[in-house]
Amino acid sequence: MEFIYNDGGRKEAGYKGKAGDCVCRAIAIITERPYKDVYKELQSFIKLEGKQKISVRNGIPINIVKKYLSAQGFKWISCMKIGQGCKVHLKKEEIPAGKLLVSISKHITTVIDKVIYDIYNPQREGSRCVYGYWIKNR
Repeated sequence: MEFIYNDGGRKEAGYKGKAGDCVCRAIAIITERPYKDVYKELQSFIKLEGKQKISVRNGIPINIVKKYLSAQGFKWISCMKIGQGCKVHLKKEEIPAGKLLVSISKHITTVIDKVIYDIYNPQREGSRCVYGYWIKNR
């Protein structure tokens, strides 16, 4: 798959240093919204969920990510069941076209029409297992 570097507007928003903010970056990219707005919205959502010690900067548990994206009109498509083994890999032949937020081990990346937009290429030469992905409900 082709890879294009995209930080979701993080640097432009004035954020510096390394962070585990892949959820925020991926959402900013796919929705074409400012990183800072997405960051603030996610942090407010986390607090509403009663998770005061969780920060957008340090990674968000998947159950909170799923609730947030569902509230934003995204639909979860599972690619893997417990104990089933990997059926879909992060490679062009196995990922559908369209705008996707793809869940892989310890990371969420944006794939738009089979092109990865992220700060690094997470493919692992096509061996990276896809747990599932979100698509925007129409």
